[in-house]
Amino acid sequence: MPQSEIPIPNPPALPSSLPDTILHDLSITPPAKPLPPADLASLKAFQRAANYLAASMIFLRSNTLLKAPLSHNDIKPRLLGHWGTCPGLVLVYSHLNLLLRNNPDLSMIYIIGPGHGAPAALAALWLEGSLERFYPGEYDLSEGGFHNLVTRFSVPGGFPSHINAETPGAIHEGGELGYALGAAFGAVMDKPDLVVTVVVGDGEAETGPTATAWHAIKFLDPRESGAVIPILHVNGFKISERTIFGCMDDKEIVALFSGYGYQVLIVEELERIDEDLQGGLEWALGEIRRIQKAAREGEAVVKPRWPMIVLRTPKGWTGPKKVDGKIIEGSFHSHQVPLPKAGEENGQLGDLRVWLESYKIGELIKDGKPTEEVTRILPREKERRLGQNKLTYDPYEELKKVDWKEYTVEKGTDQSCMKITGKFLDKVFQENPKSIRLFSPDELESNKLDAILDHTQRNFQWDQYSRANGGRVIEVLSEHDCQAFMQGYTLTGRTAIFPSYESFLGIVHTMMVQYSKFVKIAREVPWRGDLASINYIETSTWARQEHNGFSHQNPSFIGAVLNLKAEAARVYLPPDANCFLSTVHHCLKSKNYTNLIIGSKQPTAVYLSADEAAEHCKQGASIWQFASTPLEPNEEPDVVLVGIGVEVTFEVVKAAELLRKICPALKVRVVNVTDLMILAPVSKHPHALSKEKFLELFTQDKPVLFNYHGYPTELQGLLFGRENVARMSVEGYREEGTTTTPFNMMLLNGVSRFNVARRAVVEGARGNEVVEGGREEVLGEVERRVEEVRRFIEGEGKDPDDMYEVPKFE
Repeated sequence: MPQSEIPIPNPPALPSSLPDTILHDLSITPPAKPLPPADLASLKAFQRAANYLAASMIFLRSNTLLKAPLSHNDIKPRLLGHWGTCPGLVLVYSHLNLLLRNNPDLSMIYIIGPGHGAPAALAALWLEGSLERFYPGEYDLSEGGFHNLVTRFSVPGGFPSHINAETPGAIHEGGELGYALGAAFGAVMDKPDLVVTVVVGDGEAETGPTATAWHAIKFLDPRESGAVIPILHVNGFKISERTIFGCMDDKEIVALFSGYGYQVLIVEELERIDEDLQGGLEWALGEIRRIQKAAREGEAVVKPRWPMIVLRTPKGWTGPKKVDGKIIEGSFHSHQVPLPKAGEENGQLGDLRVWLESYKIGELIKDGKPTEEVTRILPREKERRLGQNKLTYDPYEELKKVDWKEYTVEKGTDQSCMKITGKFLDKVFQENPKSIRLFSPDELESNKLDAILDHTQRNFQWDQYSRANGGRVIEVLSEHDCQAFMQGYTLTGRTAIFPSYESFLGIVHTMMVQYSKFVKIAREVPWRGDLASINYIETSTWARQEHNGFSHQNPSFIGAVLNLKAEAARVYLPPDANCFLSTVHHCLKSKNYTNLIIGSKQPTAVYLSADEAAEHCKQGASIWQFASTPLEPNEEPDVVLVGIGVEVTFEVVKAAELLRKICPALKVRVVNVTDLMILAPVSKHPHALSKEKFLELFTQDKPVLFNYHGYPTELQGLLFGRENVARMSVEGYREEGTTTTPFNMMLLNGVSRFNVARRAVVEGARGNEVVEGGREEVLGEVERRVEEVRRFIEGEGKDPDDMYEVPKFE
């Protein structure tokens, strides 16, 4: 049976079987409060002007003020944009302006979840003068500025169809849906005077990131942080289907969100939409201030019910009702371009003319400027307007520095990178009590970073043992929430750290990419300032997830970061605890990057002193003379062994130790790479080693054997473009794993000391006659040792006791 068309606009939800008392007991009905007639008229004028602009941006390439009859020549050749969400976004924008005007002490950011509603945001930004401020000479409050905004939208050189970093007031990339709500909560943390209003589309509300972010109120301490006004915009439709929330009646929605911890106000009467929405926003602000006042006076409300608004308006409201017999307003047909053939067919061109003329733009724009009736609702202080809040474009707060060298450890010992780093971060948090946070998916202690908790606590407001204590750590078992909180916190000027099991960072792969795209564009926008880098600490790596099994063995997030633009991507694999400390210290100071730092939580060998680690990390790679064969000046090795990553570097060093014993004639050079990006060709990354430095480390023509933490193809791609790469071979994670022992994981993936030694003998023998003569005997000894270890593991269920002894060279 074929699908049938929905026969009516705005189809109602089927009634639920929930008791009617839910609405009486739980929903909010603020006292009706009429708006002053002048304000009501101004709201409606602003909405008409913005809706006209939004619609005309999608369609018009000329005649933007309709001073002549509309013709096919006035229509853009490619019609791009999303109309359906725009009227609701404009409605909210107009009311937030009035809320700001009427509350002079209010600082607000507006986050738009349906980021494809860029025409609505841009229209409002032009009307309030924010585009003129940030793009003088292009989008001025003049007929020329009006024309440029309309005609350049979604064409090369103009604004794109989605909200991005070029949009004043925006701190959220409007591509992938789902994390606007989480970013809003991250933005208000440690900003006690900030309110973020976030519109969540009802399609977006079906996503996993949004579903978990509703719980963010449980991590918001009203004593120290600002607040969020979530507006769930229910227009009923996605691209071609009804939404879940559009098919829920008021009782179901109120019951759901009341259970989450909200007070729910439903705004849906179209005849009173302006009075009800403005009254609802004033109610929400009043509830926020009541909750905050109690907390800041030492009488915090336990489990406060924070305000939220559910806004029901038709999709594509004020647009065409029907086109060619199909319902448009109140239907999915209004989602993108309601009149796709306006440039070709007279009927649709006529429909467009009627639609645009209905806004009476000539009454609202005089001499290229919005009239006083349009602008009366705006805050008088321009810097308080939604597009000009400084927190959205120049917010960076530098951290107070802490000397990382005070936390370094003695070389020659075994130390956990994470335990040592935890002690350092504990001090960083003490010195910066309001400008750094750690967001972790319930793994802080497992990842051995628990020293952070020596002087701070977790921040979970619904837990009587960790509420209202100023804790710097938020643990929530949602990587989506951690990522979104980190983004909002960073984009409003602070610094954040996101530690995670290696295998689960891939959950936020696309969120990380979207964020990095925002920052890439932000770096190209002259009026945007610096931001702290976002910092991922990746531990519990595949090499030591032998106890959890194959599902926990996945280093693919490295490749996700490598695919970013070179200006943003930074991947570090420090080889020991001191290098890890140095790297974390560097990353916390850095700006505008996506930093990925990979290390071990288990105790591993410390090779370098504090000063040696600092120099090694500065260079990004170095020859480890202590593990290399002593050579005469100008003498070259037979083979170069390269470790990249904690555990695989340990295997390289142990291979060098083994070769010193069983094949002393083989001249071995050991190199460690801690900054992965130095290996890229010079033209591909700013950290890339010069040709001369690269050859100094890796020689002109000797075999180079990489033992790499990640997937071999990642490193092979990075090396592509270097000279004579045919002499280089890469071993890394092969997607082999199970519940086994740590050393057996090395064997299974071909990166153990025995695998490295075997490769070294085979490759190094080609230029060394002594080694060539004894090659088979040495390879036989390697195989004998492999079998001995395998038998021990199979018999005892553990690795031999001496497997992880610190390497020694004589």
